[in-house]
Amino acid sequence: MANVSEQYLPSTNVDARAYQIPSHEGLKVSAPSTHPPKILMLYGSLRERSYSRLLTFEAARTLESMGAEVKIYDPQGLPQPDTAPDTHPKVQELRDLASWAEGMVWTSPERHGAMTGIMKSQIDWIPLSVGAVRPTQGKTLAVMEVSGGSQSFNAVNQLRILGRWMRMLTIPNQSSVAKAFLEFNEAGRMKPSAYYDRVVDVMEELVKFTLLTRDVAPYLVDRYSERKESAEELSKRVNQKSI
Repeated sequence: MANVSEQYLPSTNVDARAYQIPSHEGLKVSAPSTHPPKILMLYGSLRERSYSRLLTFEAARTLESMGAEVKIYDPQGLPQPDTAPDTHPKVQELRDLASWAEGMVWTSPERHGAMTGIMKSQIDWIPLSVGAVRPTQGKTLAVMEVSGGSQSFNAVNQLRILGRWMRMLTIPNQSSVAKAFLEFNEAGRMKPSAYYDRVVDVMEELVKFTLLTRDVAPYLVDRYSERKESAEELSKRVNQKSI
């Protein structure tokens, strides 16, 4: 995080107060966290036999077997955005869980070639910032989808866009389960298949990335533009006091 002397700046456009050279020092952790990775799981359907929920439960079992602490949010009763205050109990529950989590799993059905409104509503209720706290920034994210027909990636691709918008670290792997009605038994458990193997792959990767990044997330997502803005605000306050 070394600052650069003004004479070595790449351009006169750059503010020396905020410009830094990324370094290994910023990635060093003196006391790594040892608690289980905290993972929040969201799913995007309210059907009685919801395959996105069943896939979420299956993935949760895998995460727990890998040592993670898992919480699954039930979207039943969550109001549509802008139809209720953010003090609504279901909204507060979701926001508290988002703040608690170090990583997330978003699983949506693909409906009309897109994620469901239920999935989008949950994400829309999570703010980019609450005061000085950003509930999702720097946290890991895995995305999955289920579809009733042939395999598609529309929903996971949209979820990736949302993850980027929420400033999350979306892992490379993902899961898309085609003809989901064929992939679960009567008890709601996923049958052995390449789709199941991919779910294990994705959860394993999520845990690894969460362990790797959770202690250095503030450094990874620290931005020049925001440091510059903070420096300008500080300068204004100091100058006002000196007048």
